[in-house]
Amino acid sequence: MSMEIGFVGLGMMGLPMLENLARSDSDDRILAHDRDPARLERLHAHPAWGRTLRGAGSLDELAGCDILITMLPDSAVTNAVIEGAPGRPGLMTLLRPGALLLDMGSSDPAQTLRLAPLLRAAGLALVDAPVSGAVAKAAAGTLAIMAGGDAADLERARPLLSRMGATLIPTGAVGSAHAMKALNNYVYAAGLLAASEALLIARRMDLDLDVFTDVLNASSGRNVATETKLRQFIVPGSYAGGFALALMAKDLRTADALQAHAGVRVGQLSLCAGLWQRALAEMEPGVDNTRIHQYLERLNASEMAAHPA
Repeated sequence: MSMEIGFVGLGMMGLPMLENLARSDSDDRILAHDRDPARLERLHAHPAWGRTLRGAGSLDELAGCDILITMLPDSAVTNAVIEGAPGRPGLMTLLRPGALLLDMGSSDPAQTLRLAPLLRAAGLALVDAPVSGAVAKAAAGTLAIMAGGDAADLERARPLLSRMGATLIPTGAVGSAHAMKALNNYVYAAGLLAASEALLIARRMDLDLDVFTDVLNASSGRNVATETKLRQFIVPGSYAGGFALALMAKDLRTADALQAHAGVRVGQLSLCAGLWQRALAEMEPGVDNTRIHQYLERLNASEMAAHPA
């Protein structure tokens, strides 16, 4: 039985995810919406455009969707789409009872937990299903997807999620996936920070950076950052890793809030989050997360100027 599926958010990750969603042989009808009309125009070359895939000029056109996917940058934007804004109804009002909402962005789990009962009261279900893997895996359809919510809702969402990802991990109750995603991004951010600092030291010592990267990736220092960011984007200086520094800083603020809520006071997470937040404040707007290495270079130069040997 075919469904009508809505997809809101055609950014760097959302667009390739939607393109994979629409490549299925299914008869499902897909409506895509983004507040930037230029992003919708990119879909015109998709083989399904005009048949099972078309654009929606407003949220109102998504009212008949059985499943609605959001892939938005943060909870503030997601909340505005779901709850509405002055003079503009949100999906909570527009969708029919029985519809399922999939929030695939890296939202604040506290906001996810706040929204879930409100949606339930409106007859709607919510699954938080954030992704990991960056743009390359979004394009390949090989993302890792975490999913929190009722088992029946997860099974309902599974066929759609499988079109966008290679790994689906049920995480428990609604909100749990967003919490795990924030903590995962902390571990990644700490690894990238350590790798960037080590690379800075290696460069100052005139070590061969390609060889040093090989050493890291063959040794216990290996992590996702050393495997997918150093040689590819940091050593050559392209800094095009496919994930904004601002979004990383946002995810670390979320993880830091989780730490406080859990009553953990070790301090490492707060140090990491604080450094990324300072980088966000001091770097140019819109830069990639791999430019944390460039920020460390600037920080080191500033410290050396202030405290010469």
